[in-house]
Amino acid sequence: MLVAVQTGLRVSELTGLCWQDVTFGTGAHVSCVGKGRKTRCTPLRKDAITALRAWQRELKSLPQDPVFPSARGRRLSRDGVAYLLAKHIGAARHQCPSLASKRVSPHVLRHSAAMALLHSGVDSAVIAMWLGHESMDTIQMYLHASLELKQQALDKTTPVTGSPGRYQPDDNLLAFLKGL
Repeated sequence: MLVAVQTGLRVSELTGLCWQDVTFGTGAHVSCVGKGRKTRCTPLRKDAITALRAWQRELKSLPQDPVFPSARGRRLSRDGVAYLLAKHIGAARHQCPSLASKRVSPHVLRHSAAMALLHSGVDSAVIAMWLGHESMDTIQMYLHASLELKQQALDKTTPVTGSPGRYQPDDNLLAFLKGL
């Protein structure tokens, strides 16, 4: 789940990862094939690197093996990811009761990654590339969803000076407008 939230990979990209797609060390990243058969690289934070290294040691797998195998050693299915997420959400509800009213799907983890990047001040063009979006239009939904970013933008504006109430134009302005 950590890799899904941190990278924002689609479920198909996540389940399609093999160990040969993971690069550790300097410039650690995962390389995946996304929509339109386009390859992209997504960087990994230190916590994800630590978790993946521990997972790799536990699995004792080969480079062509899936990073996230099913119980039978094959690629984890979309339903398998949904099952594991539901299991962990169920356990997390004890610590965070508000999860009971939320619908958390594997795709929500992708949205969470995008919102985390956005709230960290990452440019929307970079987020679009990070997520493998074809167009900048797709990323607009994250901008519209963030009330916090809207408030930050509003805080940067200068308040309007003047007294509240209805505007009453003077006679000169009214005469000018009638003359048009």
